[in-house]
Amino acid sequence: MEQFFDSLGQYPLLLPLAIMCSRVVDVSIGTVRMIMVIHGRRYTAAALGFFEVTIWLLAITGIIAHVDNLTSYVAYGLGFALGNIVGLMIEQKMAVGQQMVRFISSEEGEKISRVLRAQGFGVTEFSGSGREGPVLLGFVIAPRKKVPELMEIISGVDPRSVVTIEDVRHSNIVEYKRHSGGVWSRIGILKKK
Repeated sequence: MEQFFDSLGQYPLLLPLAIMCSRVVDVSIGTVRMIMVIHGRRYTAAALGFFEVTIWLLAITGIIAHVDNLTSYVAYGLGFALGNIVGLMIEQKMAVGQQMVRFISSEEGEKISRVLRAQGFGVTEFSGSGREGPVLLGFVIAPRKKVPELMEIISGVDPRSVVTIEDVRHSNIVEYKRHSGGVWSRIGILKKK
């Protein structure tokens, strides 16, 4: 591997570029790996960890082999910064896991619940009181990929509703199927981790 970095050292910008790219890749993998750890996907996290540390060793070998090249140090830091950005973009595209969407509406809470249920989302409602009077609180657990759709529905029905979103680590969700005529029947329990 040292020979590889020595050959890159002949070209002033190629070595720092290789170090930066390897850092972008290993930090991106590390960011996704941490998300997998948080969601309890241990085997995926372990596999990603293997590649992350292997690529990191390549980058650090390039730095150590060319200690006198200041540009390599800057490239190493820049690669780390860019790797965080790229890793988060990858994680957002993957949209792993589930989220709980909580809405609070003082005027259209029941309508929001009705519309969400018609779209196949399960909604749990609670009555409460806010600063200006009675409110309806609604809770929906949904895959992260469906959260933008949920947000669009909620804001379409009541743009003044308050909405919060948080990640869900584990849930047991009862799955229902809608039959013709609008009748719902229970299919079973989906265990999500």
